[in-house]
Amino acid sequence: MPQATRDGVSIYYEYDRSDGERRAPVVFVQGLGFGRWMWRWQREAVASEYDVVAPDNRGTGRSDTGLPPLVPRLPAKLRAPVLRKLAGYSIGGLAADLEAVLDDAGIYDAHIVGASMGGMIAQRYAIEYSRAKSLTLCCTSHGGPDAAPVPDETQAHMFDTPDGASERETLRHRMRPAFNERFTNRNPHLIDRILEWRLEQDADDPAREAQAAAVLNFDVSDRLDGLRIPTLILHGTDDRVVPVENARLLEEKISDSRLELVEGGSHLFFIENADDVNEQLLAFLDEQE
Repeated sequence: MPQATRDGVSIYYEYDRSDGERRAPVVFVQGLGFGRWMWRWQREAVASEYDVVAPDNRGTGRSDTGLPPLVPRLPAKLRAPVLRKLAGYSIGGLAADLEAVLDDAGIYDAHIVGASMGGMIAQRYAIEYSRAKSLTLCCTSHGGPDAAPVPDETQAHMFDTPDGASERETLRHRMRPAFNERFTNRNPHLIDRILEWRLEQDADDPAREAQAAAVLNFDVSDRLDGLRIPTLILHGTDDRVVPVENARLLEEKISDSRLELVEGGSHLFFIENADDVNEQLLAFLDEQE
C-alpha cells in the first residue's frame, strides 16, 4: 500500500501501471468528502493508455485525518465552527499533500484531473508546483468573492442530518443535489452501489467539515493569469452545487484553456455522462502527448 507522509500525516494513494507506451500519468483528485470510487469510470477509460494515480485526500479513505485529537469528539454544533475558523484544512495544504504523493511515487510530469474541491486542489497545485503537464477541471471554481457561490439551499441539504435517519439514509439525502433526479430514479441499483462505496471510502463528518473549511477559504482568482499549462474545463449546465458560471470565469482567467459544457449535466456529470466525458478527456490527454 503506497503511502506518502507530510507533517506526520499519512496520505494513501493507488498507482496503477498501464501496458501502453510510457506517458505522463493521470492523477485523479476527488471532491469534498468523496472517496476514490468517484473516478472509477474515468480511471477505467484511461487505464489502457496511461498510468493512473489516485490519492485519498487527507481525512478520506485510508489517509489519516491529521486533526487535533479532541476536535472529532466535539458535538457537531461546536465542531463545525472550530473547524471552519481554527482547525480545518486548507486547499494549499491539500495541494502540498498531492506534491508529497507525486514525489513519493517518483512522478515528475502528470496530467492532473480534479473535480469540485479536487479542481481547487488541482489549480493551487499547478500554480505552486512544477509537475503538472495539463489540467482538467470539472465542476469547480477559482473561489473568492467573484465566484458564483454554492446556493444556500444546496449547502444546507449537503450537510443536513434528517431526524432519525440511518447513516445510509443520511448519505442518500445529502447526495441528492449532486445528481439529476431523473438519473437517480432510473438507476436505483447504481445509486445503491454508490452508497456502499461511500460508506466504505468517504470521509467521516469531522474530516468532511475540515475539507469544507478549505473550500470556503479558497481563492486563486488573482493568480490564474500565471497558469501556462493546457487546461480543459468541463461543467454541467444544470449543476446545482457549483453553478456553471464558474466554468466561464475559469475560461476567462486561464489563458490556455478550453471550455466544454455538458448540456443538462449535474454536479456529478462525469458519472451520469461518463461516456461523453471519457471521450473528451482521452482526446485532450492525447493532444498533450
